[in-house]
Order: sequence, then structure tokens, then C-alpha cells
Amino acid sequence: MIKELDPVVLTHDLADSGLRAGDVGWIVTIHRGGAGYEVEFLTLGGETISVETVPADQVRPVGRKEIAHARMVA
Repeated sequence: MIKELDPVVLTHDLADSGLRAGDVGWIVTIHRGGAGYEVEFLTLGGETISVETVPADQVRPVGRKEIAHARMVA
């Protein structure tokens, strides 16, 4: 179960904000018992890129054996 402040992984691109599937964000708010989430996406330097509200099927929990991958954002 995803909780507030948990890291999550996008499962779909969010073209309007320049986010891509695989990007990692942190849960800020849980909507309607987990039907959707408000997720904050940051650079590795701590700068907020975007805060997005997404349905539950567009994020997944971070796996225990996953490693982050860095990419440049506009």
C-alpha cells in the first residue's frame, strides 16, 4: 500500500510536464483512499520540477532492488 511520503515510480509519460515513465517522485497527498495521488518530482539537487495529480494506475511503489537513473530535464 502506498502511503504519504513514499517514493513512487511513474508508469506513464506525463508529456505536459516533461516527466517520463520511470521517473521517481514522492507522495504528497492520497486522494479518495488511493484512487489517485499528488506526487512531487524533484531534481537530485532538491529542486521541485513538478507536482502532479495522477490516477493510481500511473504510479507504482519503488521496488527493493531498484536503482535510480539520472537524466537531464529542461
